Amino acid sequence: MKNKLILAVALAILPALIFAQGGKEQIGGAVSGQQRSVTVYAYDSFVSDWGPGAAIVEGFEAKTGIKVNLVGCGGSGEMIARLRLESANPVADVAVGIPSNNVDAAADLFDELTVFDYGYFAFVYDTESGVKAPSSLAELAEPYYKDKVILIDPRTSSVGLGLLEWTYAVFGEDGFLDWWRAAGDNALTIADSWSSGYGLFTEGEAPICISYTTSPVYHVMYEDTTRYQALIFSEGHVKTEELAGILSSSENKDEAELFMDYLMNEAQADIAVANTMYPANESTVLPEAYAYAPEPERVLDFDFAVTDEAIDLWTEAMTAR
Repeated sequence: MKNKLILAVALAILPALIFAQGGKEQIGGAVSGQQRSVTVYAYDSFVSDWGPGAAIVEGFEAKTGIKVNLVGCGGSGEMIARLRLESANPVADVAVGIPSNNVDAAADLFDELTVFDYGYFAFVYDTESGVKAPSSLAELAEPYYKDKVILIDPRTSSVGLGLLEWTYAVFGEDGFLDWWRAAGDNALTIADSWSSGYGLFTEGEAPICISYTTSPVYHVMYEDTTRYQALIFSEGHVKTEELAGILSSSENKDEAELFMDYLMNEAQADIAVANTMYPANESTVLPEAYAYAPEPERVLDFDFAVTDEAIDLWTEAMTAR
């Protein structure tokens, strides 16, 4: 009887002991504790209602049981700045959306960076505008296109930075600023981000906007229209890649590695659909709408590294017009 009383008291006390120790008492080899989690930073359009973020989080959590804290950080430049500001007190484990033209500004923060999708910069054209479609960057700078073009600022956007690289690759060190002066005079506006610039374009404010060759895919899949078409220019196009990686400062490396593996495999289909960029994993089956994303016949190679000095030259040229 005494032994039964001791056993009953022990069983009554055990749950209280487990609770007092933060729920980390081992019972039968299992550990009861806080749910495993991983914090992922990404640019705003990735985490938006129309971006791939929500589907990726849902799929990853269902597969692994690991909670994802997905945080929008504005544009890619803002995300890099935030990561650097937080380096002494790190929050993120993974960052998604480091553009290839800005890798040098962030590479030291990561264990390594991996390309998860790619595309080609291009101007997208509204075929119902009644405006003649340009066939080259040079033609786009002609007076005919006054107030018909939306450009994007290379100081605040990776798409604007890509356009700066593209014009340098085509016109060289001696000519790319001349193009920007002429095209800038034509521009309805030089937007501070891709989302604001492309939003003005789809609202009908101007018939031409800098974006990607894959942008029409979105309109075909979600709006069932071929109204918007990517223009292939005779001078060639510049490729862009988006990278993701595990922060060196992460304290959840196992969870971060699982998320990266999911991003490069199961999530690639979601990226192709919702991010409308080519997935890096070549085994991914693309939606039929990708037939409306024209492949550039010529992809430009260039050795121009965008530096603060180059941005300063661009700023001086554009403010002196």
